Amino acid sequence: MSKKKNYLAGNRILPKGITESISITELVDDTFSAYNAARLKEVCHLFKEKMLDEEVTIGLSLSGALTPAGVGLSCLTPLLNAGFIDWVISTGANLYHDAHFGIGLSLHQGSPFTDDTVLREEGVVRIYDILFDYDVLLSTDAFFREIIKTDEFQKEMGTAEFHYLVGKYLAEREKALGLESSCFLSAAYKASLPVYTSSPGDSSIGMNVAATALFGNKLKIDPSIDVNETAAIVLGAKKSGGKSGVFILGGGSPKNFLLQTEPHIQEVLGIDEAGHDYFVQITDARPDTGGLSGATPSEAVSWGKVTPDALPNTIVCYVDSTIALPIITAYTLANHAPREIKGLYGKREELVEELKKAAKLS
Repeated sequence: MSKKKNYLAGNRILPKGITESISITELVDDTFSAYNAARLKEVCHLFKEKMLDEEVTIGLSLSGALTPAGVGLSCLTPLLNAGFIDWVISTGANLYHDAHFGIGLSLHQGSPFTDDTVLREEGVVRIYDILFDYDVLLSTDAFFREIIKTDEFQKEMGTAEFHYLVGKYLAEREKALGLESSCFLSAAYKASLPVYTSSPGDSSIGMNVAATALFGNKLKIDPSIDVNETAAIVLGAKKSGGKSGVFILGGGSPKNFLLQTEPHIQEVLGIDEAGHDYFVQITDARPDTGGLSGATPSEAVSWGKVTPDALPNTIVCYVDSTIALPIITAYTLANHAPREIKGLYGKREELVEELKKAAKLS
């Protein structure tokens, strides 16, 4: 019997013309018909229809220069406030640049074709087509050094606690400046959402922590705390009868740190577990170069990072995150009611204790 009908069972590509009154839902559902537009539509549907179920705990990873482009204000804070993100792993750079907005500093649209030698002479810094005064860096550095010197930072801690305290000071600064919108770390503090950094020394935040340590500051960041807390969050979600979803923007170290929670649970701690249940990645990285950034969900199955049965619920979309994320944000906010915020920051110690009880180290 011919299988032709099976192959031709998809919706016919016959979109209506786009009008001036089209909604984000109509734009995605009716005109994103093929290629990575179709993958982006699939991401929107998977996120809305399955990942945003109350039982799913969603971990988000951030890499690439997203917050300087305003993504923290336009997308991340609204997603967080709607309960659509439950915990985060980010590069330190994204959190450092997020802080610019929290302390009222300015970044500007510009050209990627400006003479960088002239920019250096004029004291202007460039991130592709984003331009800002060199003093933005100096002022942000001074902000971090100022708060790091306070008593509550004089101890060893994980990055979730560090960022929670930073978020508190950013929230206070926003209030003092009368800023209408919250930067991401400020919003995360208010929502008790844990934010981790996979490489705490690899950013201007880490450099300022190191600089203060030269002069006797007692702050020390312990990455082992983060490894155990993130695994505990995932195990807690699964053992309570729920599911774990990963939402990956870019790749790099944050992607691996998000996914390695399952090997840490299974391979290292010897706990019976199967892998993450949902996997969405927005990336421009190729799989054939062997890097983790481009590694596919099916490859992740071989490591125990993704549940084998979950492969139908995995999507990789090859598009710029600054294009995809605003569309995903607008689509899901328009089509899904807010979820209750889980407030996982305040549950970390309890979850780690449960992880210790379940561990079967030889």
